[in-house]
Amino acid sequence: MREYKFKEIEAKWQTYWEQNQTYTTHTNTHKPTYYVLDMFPYPSGAGLHVGHPLGYIASDIIARYKRLQGFEVLHPMGFDAFGLPAEQYAIETGNHPDTFTNQNIDRYRQQLKSIALSYDWKREIKTSDPHYYKWTQWMFIQFFNAYYNQASNKAEPIEKLIQHFQNFGIENCNAFSNTQAQSFSSADWQNFSDQQKAEILNHYRIAYQGESEVNWCEALGTVLSNDEVINGVSERGGHPVVKRKMKQWFLRITAYADQLLEGLNTIDWSDAIKEVQRNWIGKSVGAEISFLTEDSTHNLTVFTTRPETIFGCTYLAIAADHPNVQNFIKPEFGELAQNFITNQTALNEKERLSGDLTAGVFTGSFAKHPFNLNIKIPIYIASYVLGDYGTGAIMAVPAHDSRDYAFAKKHNIEIKPIIVDADVSQKAYEEKTGILCNSEFLNNLSVKEAAEITINRLETENIGKGKTNYRLRDANFGRQRYWGEPIPIIFEDNIPNPDDKLPVILPQVESYQPAGGTKSPLASATHWLNTPKGVRETDTMPGWAGSSWYYYRYIDPKNTETFADKSLINKWKAVDFYVGGAEHGTGHLLYARFWNRVLFDLGFVAEPEPFKKLINQGMIQGRSALVYRINGTNQFVSYHQKDNYETTPIRIDVNLVNGSTLRTDDFKYWRKEFSNAEFILEPDGTYIVGHEVEKMSKRWHNVVTPDEMIERYGCDAFRLYEMFLGPVEASKPWNTEGIDGVSRFLRKLWNLFYDAEGNLKVTDIEPTAKELKVIHKTIKKVQDDIERFNLNTIVSAYMIAVNELTDLGCKSKSIFQDFLILLCPYAPHIAEELWQALGNSESVTQQSFPIYDESKTIENEFEYPVSINGKLRTKLLLPLAYTKEQVEDEVKKLDLSKWIEDKPIKKLIVVHGKIINVVV
Repeated sequence: MREYKFKEIEAKWQTYWEQNQTYTTHTNTHKPTYYVLDMFPYPSGAGLHVGHPLGYIASDIIARYKRLQGFEVLHPMGFDAFGLPAEQYAIETGNHPDTFTNQNIDRYRQQLKSIALSYDWKREIKTSDPHYYKWTQWMFIQFFNAYYNQASNKAEPIEKLIQHFQNFGIENCNAFSNTQAQSFSSADWQNFSDQQKAEILNHYRIAYQGESEVNWCEALGTVLSNDEVINGVSERGGHPVVKRKMKQWFLRITAYADQLLEGLNTIDWSDAIKEVQRNWIGKSVGAEISFLTEDSTHNLTVFTTRPETIFGCTYLAIAADHPNVQNFIKPEFGELAQNFITNQTALNEKERLSGDLTAGVFTGSFAKHPFNLNIKIPIYIASYVLGDYGTGAIMAVPAHDSRDYAFAKKHNIEIKPIIVDADVSQKAYEEKTGILCNSEFLNNLSVKEAAEITINRLETENIGKGKTNYRLRDANFGRQRYWGEPIPIIFEDNIPNPDDKLPVILPQVESYQPAGGTKSPLASATHWLNTPKGVRETDTMPGWAGSSWYYYRYIDPKNTETFADKSLINKWKAVDFYVGGAEHGTGHLLYARFWNRVLFDLGFVAEPEPFKKLINQGMIQGRSALVYRINGTNQFVSYHQKDNYETTPIRIDVNLVNGSTLRTDDFKYWRKEFSNAEFILEPDGTYIVGHEVEKMSKRWHNVVTPDEMIERYGCDAFRLYEMFLGPVEASKPWNTEGIDGVSRFLRKLWNLFYDAEGNLKVTDIEPTAKELKVIHKTIKKVQDDIERFNLNTIVSAYMIAVNELTDLGCKSKSIFQDFLILLCPYAPHIAEELWQALGNSESVTQQSFPIYDESKTIENEFEYPVSINGKLRTKLLLPLAYTKEQVEDEVKKLDLSKWIEDKPIKKLIVVHGKIINVVV
């Protein structure tokens, strides 16, 4: 028999695809275009485990499907190559980080190719390539030379703003700024020095310098994002992190807060990711209110989204990192307050909000109620108030806010109900509860009306104003690292100016260690640092810089004149289908949307949103294997015996296990400490391990690599099983035992084509109606489920079709050809091999998706079960069009003598299209 030798078949067709450039994207096509993209990986040294390819295989199925539908598909891959791990490798070894990065890229590329992902590898990019980051630097310069015009709601060249200053000064200036520059006239502008002009423009540039409190890690010599700090130490290395004021580069993403919110309504993303971004942007409409302290020495300005509840305010709460917190701490409360501030400021925002939200201390100070100066309101420092949101202080109304309420209950603060439902008037609330409100002027009003009147009074009495706040902060864009894109700025007389010679290439340095203080290693490269024009910027860009626009470079990766030809950008426009992890919701996905909008405003790209449809793949979890050591011994007891002993579970390498059975000899060789292990076995002489589902990690010894699976079962089986595990978006455990079933399916498919002697069974025979029904039913199922992204159910549809065709003894070439086209997005190697066996010369990937014909699925015959005295005896196949009388006539023609002998038929019961019963 001709065997299904998957290793030979897969090697053969992967060579064929590469030699024939099967997956090359043609830019001069007249076909409709479709852009399928994966979030490109950071190439770590560990390589891929079986969880990583889930999204890659899913997007590859979509890409292959769209090709079969007649689209010119762009499906590229590259590498997000700048990153802190490579920098740490360079510091520890003295080797250039590019060496480490390229080794990892080679490993990733080899693994990705082994999974038969239909990438156009000629378009491969890496963000650390100077030919690539030249354009990242060029874009930074465009951002530096642009501002956001609130009148036109778009970014525009900074020259237009300079012209306005020359003609009108600051008057009627519509430029967005987080910190307004001083007032000046056109004459003032003309008389300003270059330094003064640069400082004013810095308030408006999209790429600008600002002073900010950052997470500084001295050991790593760099600023860290909040996500890179855990419990006051760096996530990588566990080094101490402190808050420090530094001059940093920023991108003014806050100018686009409303556009980023509105854009979410135009894209096909999950509600969960959209909500994550809405919360991160955090738009809040309300008011700022100024409270005067009891001793009248300081004002405390708070932000509230419910100004109409001001009469329910019973305390004020400020953040531990509020800039004026020390002004409110009375000496007798100083020690307690200072300890609390120290503890709180060591935590990042996520840690604060996941901790005790009722934690806080009294400052000893009181404020006066703005509308009734006789009311004293205590001022607390509270853990749940954040310094970078609003004003860093809140007006607490515990009767109408759950966090305020919890804090008030813990600290025994008064609770005054005012109004609780935005849809209930104050009068109705009072009638319902019997509680008199403390308001002097809000009776009989809805909350909306009450809020408007409250804000009007605040503004009239000059103690507050209506305000819209955003949680979003400008994006910190500077890193004190070597391994990143150099920021292309030269300081001439302390004025930043763009470098006109790009790319600014990373220089060779003697040491990758930080240069001291807050300087990056580039500060030591004096041969590079000092130029005839001035001194270079030594900070480098963050890792997300290159990943914010990489999808455009794939369109035209070899272009030396621009980042991508405008005509090609207009052809592909934006990514049609994007697959990646939900963990990038507030990082990459938000920054890329912002970056894209700036490029769109400046006329460089065709669409304001970069990713039309986004799918977030779930996590494939590891299935850890556990053995049970009897405490104080080196004896290990099998799973079903462990309750008879006091044991400690130990996670072991999953590769030491067949299914659930431990290979005890291999376990002894796994580690020296287990070389003399003894085992208490099951009655059948086996050692059964326990299992636990958790994150796939080397730490838990549960990592399974695609290399192992492909070596044992083949790529096609691996691809099918990844999809078969469940919905792509869902998290699910990996179980190697399950891949056996998929492997058996492929062999059954193979045997459908070949007989026991290895001869091809397929002929040009016309398909039967039943065979046509099977294939057209499968065409509809595959097409509908791919369109709905239900990729797991399609594997079952393949299995059902093969079972039905096997039962029918199908040998029809036309049926098999359609089936192989349906199969090739999932299992391309076996589809190609069997396609060729049918006598086809062109690749199956170049065919057209079969057309569904509903008429082929409509039943025109029915096989009646024929029962005699209620007992099934035979079956009768008849046209469904037959009337009841015609069915009866056909029954009478049957030879039923062996069941009824000579007995006469007393009654013939026919239920049309269901059953026949003969009563004798």
